[in-house]
Amino acid sequence: MPSVLPLGDPAPSDGLLPPQALDGAADRAFGLYVHIPFCAVRCGYCDFNTYTATELGGGASQDAYASTAISEVAFAARVLEQSGLPARRLRTVFFGGGTPTLLPAEDLARILGAAISEWGIEPDAEVTTEANPDSVTPESLRVLADAGFTRVSFGMQSAVPHVLKVLDRTHTPSRVPLVVQWAREAGLAVSLDLIYGTPGESLEDWRYSLETALSYRPDHISAYALIVEDGTKLAAQIRRGEVPGIDDDDHAAKYELADQLISDAGLDWYEVSNWSVTPQQACRHNLAYWRGDDWWGIGPGAHSHVGGVRWWNVKHPTAYAGRLASGASPAAGRETLDAETREVEKVMLEARLASGLAVASLSASGRHAVAGLIADGLVSPAEAFRGRLVLTLKGRLLADAVVRRILPD
Repeated sequence: MPSVLPLGDPAPSDGLLPPQALDGAADRAFGLYVHIPFCAVRCGYCDFNTYTATELGGGASQDAYASTAISEVAFAARVLEQSGLPARRLRTVFFGGGTPTLLPAEDLARILGAAISEWGIEPDAEVTTEANPDSVTPESLRVLADAGFTRVSFGMQSAVPHVLKVLDRTHTPSRVPLVVQWAREAGLAVSLDLIYGTPGESLEDWRYSLETALSYRPDHISAYALIVEDGTKLAAQIRRGEVPGIDDDDHAAKYELADQLISDAGLDWYEVSNWSVTPQQACRHNLAYWRGDDWWGIGPGAHSHVGGVRWWNVKHPTAYAGRLASGASPAAGRETLDAETREVEKVMLEARLASGLAVASLSASGRHAVAGLIADGLVSPAEAFRGRLVLTLKGRLLADAVVRRILPD
């Protein structure tokens, strides 16, 4: 969740949604994202809307946060009902951050319990929390599992100490197998998040991180290229020449190695940066984003989407808590997407999925471009023959370029 909010129209203080949001709502899944904006240390590469304890006070404190988030849960339920949305049970819930597990597990359980009380939850729902390896214990993971969490996504990032140091990560590599074991014992599915392309990381460093992560037999792996965001500590270090910059060829080589090793270990890609052991272990919450389903985002800076209406909350936890305390919507702005914009976003997102998108759904110019993409080795000819546009490995490396070629002129 980038810390800079987009521009948009003013959001109404009552939060009510326009009639467009109701169209087809009964056929769309509904999920909840809960942003926990706290971190023990601000990582040098991170541009997310997060705060350390020394930056906060009053109603924005960590101790008060669960109650504040629960008040937005109640606000959200009221807005959806008053806007005429059909009653839908939660299909996915995702706690992200920040570091959600900096809050006591009992607080996360309270927030989840409040959401289930408002909306109900599907029997096979996916409930995930992100966690740093040094922010959980066997006891806290059991509390989460008992409360209804089904999955934990650990920010492993690397198994190499000097790489973790550049990233300002606070855990040691030896902690990761312990927390994976504890999660398994609690009955939770396990995902590991990795980052490649850190300044000073060699190809062999990356291979070691991949092999180490795979040795823990996770259900799911995410591998993301490091992006250097303006205004971060890492961007300043690169600008001053203290660490080397980012190299696109290095990123490509590391992605190819990741796909090779992860696939050889029995995990299949289902989105450009994500692999799972089975289709059922893919992150269903993220798939809901990529497929344009509905979700409400709880927390400062959190983004929501319902039926082509998108809005985002005020950034700072103090302002967020103040809005809710006064009974007003915490939204800072919103936008209503037109049909053309929604179609462009659909192409951009679904093209990244292993399931691809229907060639017939493309514009005339997009359909015409498919033959050239096949010739360039960017999409699968066999899948195209069956009417689906599915990226090859080369196409995944150049996914943005593929999307530009299939979007309307």
